[in-house]
Amino acid sequence: MHTETVDIQEAQTRLPELVSLVLAGTEVILTEGATPRVRLVPVAKPRIAGLHNGAITTSDDFDAPLPDDFWLGAP
Repeated sequence: MHTETVDIQEAQTRLPELVSLVLAGTEVILTEGATPRVRLVPVAKPRIAGLHNGAITTSDDFDAPLPDDFWLGAP
């Protein structure tokens, strides 16, 4: 991944260009002087519940207390 570092003052005049770079896969770091302050990233697509219904199962006792051996480190 290509990274571009831009001073915040310069970014104010280049915002449309920087957004295009981010959407194309370039990581853009905004700095104040030599100090990195912000990383521009694209907004993630929203997750939709139920798309993979049944792909993961949980046992009936998943929240049951763990045995003492677990907590004491016994083999």
